[in-house]
Amino acid sequence: MKFFSRIKKDIRVIFERDPAAKSVLEVVLCYSGLHAIWLHRISHTLFKRGWIVSARLVSNFCRFLTGIEIHPGATIGDGLFIDHGTGIVIGETAELGRNVTLYQGVTLGGTGKEKGKRHPTIGNNVVVATGAKVLGSFKVGDHAKIGAGSVVLKEVPPHATVVGIPGRVVVLHGKRVHNEEEYREVVAELCKARGYDINDPNVRAELIEELDVDLNHDILPDPEREMIEIALRQIQRLESRISELEKELAAARAEISAEAMRTSFLEVTLTESKVDLNKTKE
Repeated sequence: MKFFSRIKKDIRVIFERDPAAKSVLEVVLCYSGLHAIWLHRISHTLFKRGWIVSARLVSNFCRFLTGIEIHPGATIGDGLFIDHGTGIVIGETAELGRNVTLYQGVTLGGTGKEKGKRHPTIGNNVVVATGAKVLGSFKVGDHAKIGAGSVVLKEVPPHATVVGIPGRVVVLHGKRVHNEEEYREVVAELCKARGYDINDPNVRAELIEELDVDLNHDILPDPEREMIEIALRQIQRLESRISELEKELAAARAEISAEAMRTSFLEVTLTESKVDLNKTKE
């Protein structure tokens, strides 16, 4: 019964998160992400029983069929949704929590040849957008969002939004974060509001709340655009100031020119007066 209940949940998840899904038959026959999940369960079971070659054969068949590569050793929780999954790679020691959403081109990989745990642990209700790379053995907290094309190389706190290369936190618990100092301030405010000890090493786990999966991964801050806009505003101010200075310089030059003309006129007049005076004396 558990087997069939999981299949029903897999199908229900697709209808909940993909408005393009029209019928159960379409989902079962045409959704490669669903096929990849089902095949991974088979390969993972074989892998845990020590049938490594058989597990890898199933995994390779899955990659050939769907374009999605999931190592048989990866641990995946219920509610995973893979949308347009071509190019997705999930490493051997990766762990995915419940209700994770992955889009095409996502890589959950390692950063070297080290053995043991070397792939990321993805929390519950996490969205990893198109082309994002999460590389290394660290935790991506519950309800986090990884922006499209980001390269994440260090831990992501719960309820955070990460963008850029390398990935950096730009939103935490719905508040805009521009730097590490603001990040610490937001965490301190949350701890104070909820009566948590900010020095408690388990505080991050205690901050996790059970929320619905937020699929709005397109509504993300754009730090590069913000910096460009700031630079453009500064350039506009500088150009305006330069224009003012040019006008002041032109006015000063005009005044100097007028003063020079007056001085020249006085010198000519004085010279003529001296000539007339000399003629009179003669």
